[in-house]
Amino acid sequence: MSLIRFFKNIKHHEDFFPGWLGLFTNPFWLARRGLANHIQDLATALTGDLLDVGCGRKPYRSLFKVDSYIGLDIENPGHSHEKEDVDVFYDGKIFPFTDNSYDSILCNQVLEHVFNPDEFLAEIHRCLKPGGQFLLTVPFVWDEHEQPYDFARYSSFGLRHLFEKNGFRVVEQRKSVQNIGVVFQLLIAYIYKITKTPWFLANVFLTTFLMMPFTLLGLLLGWFLPNNTDLYLDNLILARKI
Repeated sequence: MSLIRFFKNIKHHEDFFPGWLGLFTNPFWLARRGLANHIQDLATALTGDLLDVGCGRKPYRSLFKVDSYIGLDIENPGHSHEKEDVDVFYDGKIFPFTDNSYDSILCNQVLEHVFNPDEFLAEIHRCLKPGGQFLLTVPFVWDEHEQPYDFARYSSFGLRHLFEKNGFRVVEQRKSVQNIGVVFQLLIAYIYKITKTPWFLANVFLTTFLMMPFTLLGLLLGWFLPNNTDLYLDNLILARKI
């Protein structure tokens, strides 16, 4: 294995479960660290046969101790599925599963790319068994991404309304990174977009010397300054089919 491949494998892990090494490779350390911690905490609520909607690389697969784990995704011209781990593709409208097929459903950072959220949630509701659990994460404060297939941002109140009108009871609702880290993560995202290169090692250099100081400052100040529950990066919502 080449040295660059070795570092890329480390980076893949640090992209979604960032530790101290991720400070040197992951410009989204604050956001991804927050998500990973919350998803790990809520993962035990999902059991049995699990469907991961918009699965991509199944980055959080290891957190779920379930009987089966199926990844569903859509062919999207704005997103490459190269090196991803998709079991089943669908047409963007109807999931290719019978009613009441799954005990649990996970949907991570996908809803913002769905133009018709009511139809999308109706499909999730149809495929979920009665009483089944549904865990969703979606950005609140974030830049446009995977353009032009980025359609919405959801407040905590908008999400709860959307879930309840589509046949779900909200069990738990959380906000990830609800402190000064929001400001620093957005600053880092700005720097990342204007400095990103096609070269892995160059990006590591830029992350280390341009972005890591802001990550550390955001982390440090986030411990000491008051939270602001109205300004945060991501929503997490755990709901049950009724």
